[in-house]
Amino acid sequence: MLSSSSRCVANVLRRSHIGSNISHYQSPKSNSDKLLCFWYSNKGVSGGRVGSGLSSSHRAPNRRFMSTTTLGSDDDDEADEEVAGEGSEKQTTDDEESDSPASASTSLSFTSALKPTEVVKALDDHIVGQGDAKRAVAIALRNRWRRKQLPDEFKPEVIPKNILMIGPTGCGKTEIARRLAKLSQAPFIKVEATKFTEVGFHGRDVDQIIRDLLDISINLTKKRKTEIMREEAKLVVEEKILDKLTGPHGRVDSKKSFRGLLRDGKLEDRPIEVEIPEDRGGDKNGVIQIDQSNPMTVNELLGGFQKLAGGKAQAQKKKMKVKDARPIIEEMELEKLLDMGDIKKEAITAVEDSGIVFIDEIDKICSSGDYRGADASAEGVQRDLLPLIEGSTVSTKHGNVNTDFILFISSGAFHSCKPSDLLAELQGRLPIRVNLNGLTEDDMYRILTEPVTNMIRQQVELLATEGVELVFEDDAIREIARVAARMNKTVENIGARRLHTVVERIVEELSFEAPEMEQGSVITVTKEIVKERVSDMLVDSDLSRFIL
Repeated sequence: MLSSSSRCVANVLRRSHIGSNISHYQSPKSNSDKLLCFWYSNKGVSGGRVGSGLSSSHRAPNRRFMSTTTLGSDDDDEADEEVAGEGSEKQTTDDEESDSPASASTSLSFTSALKPTEVVKALDDHIVGQGDAKRAVAIALRNRWRRKQLPDEFKPEVIPKNILMIGPTGCGKTEIARRLAKLSQAPFIKVEATKFTEVGFHGRDVDQIIRDLLDISINLTKKRKTEIMREEAKLVVEEKILDKLTGPHGRVDSKKSFRGLLRDGKLEDRPIEVEIPEDRGGDKNGVIQIDQSNPMTVNELLGGFQKLAGGKAQAQKKKMKVKDARPIIEEMELEKLLDMGDIKKEAITAVEDSGIVFIDEIDKICSSGDYRGADASAEGVQRDLLPLIEGSTVSTKHGNVNTDFILFISSGAFHSCKPSDLLAELQGRLPIRVNLNGLTEDDMYRILTEPVTNMIRQQVELLATEGVELVFEDDAIREIARVAARMNKTVENIGARRLHTVVERIVEELSFEAPEMEQGSVITVTKEIVKERVSDMLVDSDLSRFIL
C-alpha cells in the first residue's frame, strides 16, 4: 500500500500531464454548443464498493442535470505581478476565457469600455457575491471611458477616484483584480505591496510599478498593431516565398502557377533558403539602454557593444520547408512594418490615460498604532506611494510617464491593523472604500456549484480524461461546504481556499486509482463518503487549537 503522501505526489504528476491535454478533450456527454456540466443525484446510490470507498457502477442512478453557467467563486489567489494571472481557485481554460467580452475582439482600442452592468455580469460568471466591490470597480472602469469623452478643458480636472477594498483572506479581492484585468482592455498590472522597499534600501522601489506597467502597455500596443498589419505582411510573405521558389527574375506565368499551388498548400514541404538576422543585443537605434532598477547582465552588455562596433547584425542562411519558413518571414516583415517609436508613444499615452494598478496586501505595509520600529517595507513604502498615487512623473527607458490619471486599486485583509493605521495622506488618496464580506456555508456551496468552472466540475473533467465519470450528489456537495465552513471557524479562516483542501482529500485516492479503472466506470460521491474521508481532518482541527 502506498502512503497518503506518495499518492499525493503521484496525483500531482498525473494532473500535470492531464492539464496539457485537457483542452483537446471533449466529453461524450457534451454538445459542441454547450458547456460541459456535471451530474449529481439526490437519491441513494447502488452498486459495489471500490478500493477507494466510493460507490461504483456502470450506470449512474437517478441522475439530474445541473447547468453551471451562472456565478463564480470569489477566492482571491495569492499571486505575483500579473496582467492576466494564472493560478486561482477557479482556473479557467483558454477556450472558456476567450468567450468573455474582453477577449471577443483583440483589435479593440484602449478607449473602449464595457457598461457597468456588463462588467458586473462578467464578474458574476466567476465570483460569488461581493456586489459592492463589483459595482465599485465597474463604475471606476466606466469612468475611464467617460473622461475620454469630455472636452479638452475638462479632462485635466477629472481625476480617478482610487479604491480601497477591505475584506478577509479568500473572499475574492484578488480574484476581482484578475478578472478585471481580462475585461479592462487597458494596461493593467497587479503587484504585491510587500515586494517593494523604501528608497535607499536594497530592493525594488515603487517607481518600478510604472516601469512594468509601461512594458505591459508596449506589448499590448505592439500586439494590437501587429494584428492590424498582419494581412499586409502576409501578402509580402507570399511574394518573398514565390521569389525564392521561382527566382527573383522568374517568368510571370510560372509565378502565377506557383502562386496557385502555394495557396492550395501543395508546396508546403518544398525547401527554400531563408536569411535569418542574428540577434546580437542592443537597440535598433544603436543605443544601449540600461535600466538601473533591472541591471543588464554582462553578456547582454557586451552584446550591445558588439552590435555598436559591428553595425548591422549578420544574417544566417538556413534551408527549411515553406511551412516552417512562413512564420519566420512573417515576423521579420512585421518588424519592418512596425514603428517602435510610434508604439512607445502610444503606449505611454495609454498608460497615462487608461492605466490601472492593483496593489494587493497593502495592509502588510501598515503597522498598528502602538508599533514603533524601523521597517524598510512598511511606512517608508507608504510615503513613496503618496506621490505615485497623487500624481508624479516617473522616468523610464522609454520616456517619462505621468501618473496623474492612473487608477489605483488597493486591497488588504487588515487582520492585525485597521485602515485608519495607514498614513492619513494615503487614506485621503484612496477615497472609495469597499468592504467585502466573509464567506458563509451557503457561499461555500454556491462556490462549488455556480461558477462556470467550479471546483466540482474541474474534478469531473479531470477524471473524464481517464474515461471515468464522477458524480457528486447534492447532499455531498452541501456536506463539503459545511466541513469547509466549520474548519474556517475552528482552525484559521482562509476563505474559499479551504474548499481545495476538503475536495482534494475526498478525491485523492480516486485520482490515484482512476487510470486502472475500467473505461466507462461511474463513481458516485455521497454524503456518507464525504464524512468518512474528512472525519480525521475535523478531529485534527479541533485539537490543533490546544497545541503550542
